[in-house]
Amino acid sequence: MLAGVGTGLDLPHLPAQHHYVGLDLNRAMLRQALPRVGAIDFLPVQGDAQRLPFADASFDVAVLHLILAVVPEPAHCFAEIARVVRPGGQVLVFDKFLRRGQPALLRRLVNPLMRRVATRLDVVFEDLLAEAPELVLEQDQPALAGGWFRMIRLHRL
Repeated sequence: MLAGVGTGLDLPHLPAQHHYVGLDLNRAMLRQALPRVGAIDFLPVQGDAQRLPFADASFDVAVLHLILAVVPEPAHCFAEIARVVRPGGQVLVFDKFLRRGQPALLRRLVNPLMRRVATRLDVVFEDLLAEAPELVLEQDQPALAGGWFRMIRLHRL
């Protein structure tokens, strides 16, 4: 499952041997994603990543690419992802996060404006992880912008 698939910029880079469900809140975004599907098996679903329209344990893998910093309630989104991934499944996250206790004064100052027009700059991944105890961190590595972005892999107990 791809949460917040948007216009589908990632779709051409996905391996073709899997079945993908791409969720987005906006039907227009899903329509823009369809031409990028190519040869993959892809099902577009309109829905809210904070209230996923799927049964518990529906997916082997969930991919959260730049979604947790744009949803109004990232903890709700993360908890929903934990709910729909089957035990033993994986969650892959790529987003920008603060680390717990990180001052980041400039990011915190511009956050009120940025979150209204584009994205949040104040999401602390460790706070999200505390809301989903069934997800266990496997890998967390810095990526881009001096580690502001992080590539994270978790597994579901």
